Amino acid sequence: MEKNKVNQLDFKDKINKGLLNTIKYIMILTIIILSVWYFFPNKTNSALNISSKYGLEMITIFPAVLILMGLADVWIPKSLINKYLGDESGLRGIIIAMILGTLPTGPLYIAFPIAAELLRKKAKISNVMIFLGVWASLKIPQISVEIKFLGIKFATLRFILTLAALVIIGNLIEFIITKKEKKEVLN
Repeated sequence: MEKNKVNQLDFKDKINKGLLNTIKYIMILTIIILSVWYFFPNKTNSALNISSKYGLEMITIFPAVLILMGLADVWIPKSLINKYLGDESGLRGIIIAMILGTLPTGPLYIAFPIAAELLRKKAKISNVMIFLGVWASLKIPQISVEIKFLGIKFATLRFILTLAALVIIGNLIEFIITKKEKKEVLN
């Protein structure tokens, strides 16, 4: 009975923290909107239209992403993520992170909950960084458009150089982060 009471208190604390964060976000957003209105009154309508368009897009896409994340949490065991993307994954982990990043289409904000889930399931930080970088810059539809307008030589060269840079940056981040910080990120 006492353990159930402690869990209810933790849940209430999380709700209160979430509400406070939401209120802070709304206050910051209001300050930004008022600042734009004050300093750039002729740009306010344009800024609000663009913001509402992206906000509506986020509201329609994000719930589906959260549902898929919940299903992935249940269906994909921690040992599988650790095996293929964890500390011992090596080159195979880099290739899998790259494939996971190139396949989906959609905005980058969808990748962040996936990355958080990968970290929670003990994926190597460098592989998660590679996944995020590839999602942001090397998606297959984007590459096909580059080939059409800029040529295959340019697209191939950009793909190779970007991928090399992402692998270097991911491993550099892995190297720089201390063991204490890794524990904080992974917990």
